[in-house]
Amino acid sequence: MTGDGTRAVRAGLPEPRANEPALPGPAFAAHYHLPGEVAGPYTYGREGNPTWTALERAISELEYPGDPAAETITFPSGMAAISAVLFSQLRPGDTALLPADGYQLLPALRERLEDFGVTVRTAPTGDDAQLGALDGVRLLWIETPSNPGLDVCDIRRLTDAAHSRGAVVAVDNTLATPLAQRPLELGADFSVASGTKALTGHGDVLLGYVTTPDPELAAAVRAWRKTTGAIPGPMEAWLAHRSLATLQLRVDRQAATALALARALHDRREVTAVRHPGLPDDPAHAVALRQMHGGRFGCVVSFVLPDRAHAERFLAALRLVDEATSFGGVRSTAERRGRWGGDAVPDGFIRFSVGVEDTEDLVADVLTALNLAQTNGV
Repeated sequence: MTGDGTRAVRAGLPEPRANEPALPGPAFAAHYHLPGEVAGPYTYGREGNPTWTALERAISELEYPGDPAAETITFPSGMAAISAVLFSQLRPGDTALLPADGYQLLPALRERLEDFGVTVRTAPTGDDAQLGALDGVRLLWIETPSNPGLDVCDIRRLTDAAHSRGAVVAVDNTLATPLAQRPLELGADFSVASGTKALTGHGDVLLGYVTTPDPELAAAVRAWRKTTGAIPGPMEAWLAHRSLATLQLRVDRQAATALALARALHDRREVTAVRHPGLPDDPAHAVALRQMHGGRFGCVVSFVLPDRAHAERFLAALRLVDEATSFGGVRSTAERRGRWGGDAVPDGFIRFSVGVEDTEDLVADVLTALNLAQTNGV
């Protein structure tokens, strides 16, 4: 068994050929030479592309390294991937169970599902609360760690309970990445993620993907992609594959600095509700320790400042951190999450995404900004 870093560097590469690049460039093609009867993997640009194939093979090797038959289907965004799973699996009259504290577009997606005649229930991520709402459910959607609250649930426990009731299970693995958590090894039917975040890590690509070991489930998701035309661009797919080579380096650095930042925030009187699954006293730590690998507890730290004005002074005082949404990039970002209106968080709630800056520099910048926010508010 090779290590995570080695697998990330080598994932999805073709067999070496003399005088050809290790990672072939993007294939820009709307159609392919197709003489006679239709045959072969590439017929039309909406159905397949060799650049997608290489990336999809690479992600499968990371998400489920023990099963060479695992299939990945890529999409132009994380929401496209999420929608593909839900709408390919659910029919009018079915019931879906979503996290009550998940990504902020899930409520909008709930409305669309209900428009199609699907009943939608919600329950929080923490304490495996979804267990109590599983009866009659066709599809269970798990998000762990949750965004932005960073609660964690036991994937194996929930998956076993859902399967015993005949439900399929999808896990949003965006925040953890496949280097920290592999839902398919814990029994889930789908691992889904926004590749926009840590997977690609440079803030320059929108991408999503779905990985499953079940060929029938994969065929249904792929048919949805073909029908809706929700396909990634070849350049985006190539950039994503290129970025995988540094995934382990980025994830490890970000996780270590995020834990150092969370510990530093614990010492601040004006900072409350510090959350990071790597903190020993975090409510999510025990479960995260069992199912997240290699001390990789994610790049996100959340915390609460006294009010909106205090939070905005803090953000304005940061020098090494961009005020921006999203997470998982090489440059640290932070935002007052309540400005979007879609999350049930206090006005002073900060979602902080740790980049790959030097740990000491980043922690010092945050502490300086906290001091300035405190002083300027007096």
